[in-house]
Amino acid sequence: MFNTCSACGLYCVEKLIQPAESAGWAVAVCPHCNHGHPFRQLPLLTLGGASGTGKSTIAAALAARLDQVVLLDTDILWRPEFDQPETQYRDFFETWLRLAKNIGQAGRPVLLVGAGVGVPHNLEPCQERRYLGPIHPLALVCDDSRLAERLCSRPAWRHSDDAFVAGQQAFNRWFQEAAAVERLDTTHNSSAATANQVVDWIDRTLQRSFRPATTPPPEPPSSLWSPTR
Repeated sequence: MFNTCSACGLYCVEKLIQPAESAGWAVAVCPHCNHGHPFRQLPLLTLGGASGTGKSTIAAALAARLDQVVLLDTDILWRPEFDQPETQYRDFFETWLRLAKNIGQAGRPVLLVGAGVGVPHNLEPCQERRYLGPIHPLALVCDDSRLAERLCSRPAWRHSDDAFVAGQQAFNRWFQEAAAVERLDTTHNSSAATANQVVDWIDRTLQRSFRPATTPPPEPPSSLWSPTR
């Protein structure tokens, strides 16, 4: 519904995004009729990291503690049809950004938890990316030996064989070296201590990038957003 123009009825993701006068708001301009639709353009927070670094454990610990963001584990929507490595799982990430965009219209930013959403390159090329404000990634990392210990202690159905462990160690090292991603080392931390640090990070991030606005800007006349002006 959000991508459907309220004036002409065209469904289009690729709208022109213009800033609005009210903080935290922007205007999506229909490419067919130039109608401008105000919407909340909120920041997106992501908590990523390789398997075994503690994402699911920390997400569970945070669930009852957060009211300033909406926390969602991206695994809840994973289905076989999203398993498309040839497209770099684009449909999966587009779906999550579309959800984050729509949930944000209630006035709270979204915190997505998942390995893939922690990689900026997976989100930045998406069409739905234009409707969100700054993306703030935080990655959980740990020592290779500790990661292998955690993965190998999992039940057999998790299939943590040598190849999987080696792959996750390589992914973990990528996060450790990625310049665009803030990191939190969980090697020696308890889950409670890590959860506290994530809460602190969320508070700091929102203080510098998010000012809630309760009053939307007025819907402008279509001519105001004409591409010929």
